[in-house]
Amino acid sequence: MNSTTLADARWLHAIAAAVFLAASSPQAALNAQGLESPETVDRIVGSQVNEEQAKTTAEIGKVSSAIDRTRENISTVRKTSKLDTVDIVFLTDAARSEGGPPPAIENKVRQYKEDVAELRKEIEANALLYNAIDSRRLAAQDVLAVEFDDPGKIVIYAAAKPSN
Repeated sequence: MNSTTLADARWLHAIAAAVFLAASSPQAALNAQGLESPETVDRIVGSQVNEEQAKTTAEIGKVSSAIDRTRENISTVRKTSKLDTVDIVFLTDAARSEGGPPPAIENKVRQYKEDVAELRKEIEANALLYNAIDSRRLAAQDVLAVEFDDPGKIVIYAAAKPSN
């Protein structure tokens, strides 16, 4: 064997060993640290994750304004790697099980359909935000808008009910 072939063979053996190890421990994912406790979430996310429940009528102005700023907030979500606080506002009366958002919000979401879809993709791609919403069993598809009120703080508005 020449040196190139020997190096190739060693590389293939290394890859085969890695594949074998990955395949031989299917329970590895089951042993991963869950996001059940607030302490675990805070360690993984690195931010305090708060949640509240609200009626859409009480938050309609904030939600509508946040939807209007979705395009600029996409850029901020993309750049976000550290936050002090993540507030998730569950708009319980806007959940799918309740018929979805009221017409004013539904029309606004429809008006900014592409931006809202892109925002949801960016949230899923952002490890901090994805883990924050996942820790509360919130799907990105239920996010209506986000708002960066203060430096280090994000408010996520979601048409969903908390899973308790």
